Amino acid sequence: MELPLILLAALVATGSPGPAILAIAGTSMTSGRKSGLAVASGVTTGSWAWSVAAAFGLGAVMMANAWLFEAIRYAGAGYLLYLALKSARSALRPGEFEVPGRPAASLRRAYGKGLALHLTNPKAILFFGSLFALGVPAGSSPEKLLTIILAVGFQSALVFHGYALLFSNPRLVRAYGRFRRWFEALFAVAFGAAGLRILTARADL
Repeated sequence: MELPLILLAALVATGSPGPAILAIAGTSMTSGRKSGLAVASGVTTGSWAWSVAAAFGLGAVMMANAWLFEAIRYAGAGYLLYLALKSARSALRPGEFEVPGRPAASLRRAYGKGLALHLTNPKAILFFGSLFALGVPAGSSPEKLLTIILAVGFQSALVFHGYALLFSNPRLVRAYGRFRRWFEALFAVAFGAAGLRILTARADL
């Protein structure tokens, strides 16, 4: 079992800019550190869920059943387009940004946002399915599978929560306040592009 290589692959996948990182960054800057950490916790929970599912072979089952994979793909694309619409509306709304003193939305809702974002992300299914299919020897013991799940899970938690702490830094929050509409326009384009890419991509890629 090449645990260092598995962790490196997981680090590249989780640390690369994508919808989850955008959601964590945007929430951290607009609603404060607690909300950003709540979104990061939701994303982390989604990662744990797909990792456990892949370890027990559920990821391969989902990829083998095209209708189920397609349902998740369309749900994920729809949710990203919804986030793009929200960001676009915020970008078009005039007004000054006030530095958040407390979470603008409930922490439960922020957590649900991160969880929904990752549970409907077809790339997470493909990544964890490939990780356990190619990176883990066939017939590995439950102890080895548990070691991988825990190691990848804790690493993902550090990455996602680290992004929340980074983007809730007062300097970045003030920068967002100055260029709020530009940031929101960028989020809208990024979420929209990701949603359309998932929507139009072939399932076998």
